[in-house]
Amino acid sequence: MDQRTQRIRALDDHLRKHPTSDVAIMTPGIAALGQEAANRIIKTITTFDDFCHANNPYENHDNGSFEADGRTVFFKIDHYERPPDSPSVGPVDQPDRVRVITVMLAEEN
Repeated sequence: MDQRTQRIRALDDHLRKHPTSDVAIMTPGIAALGQEAANRIIKTITTFDDFCHANNPYENHDNGSFEADGRTVFFKIDHYERPPDSPSVGPVDQPDRVRVITVMLAEEN
């Protein structure tokens, strides 16, 4: 794995383990499951380590899926350019980027 991929993986892992470190979005389907279910789902994401070539072909840990409360849950991390006039809350070495983790039910995809 090259250094760029290692760095992306480290940043994606950090956001996954600390969802409030940048931007986290929960879809209406996840919210409709209730606070307790949402808390369990977030805990599962923060400890998720079931990455393999089938769900992580680029080795950057930017998405995953699992079963929770009888439903399939997806999470996806995207990277965007931060608007020039917005405050940076992301990694010091990438002040121009924002990472967004989205948590959704499979049927919302």
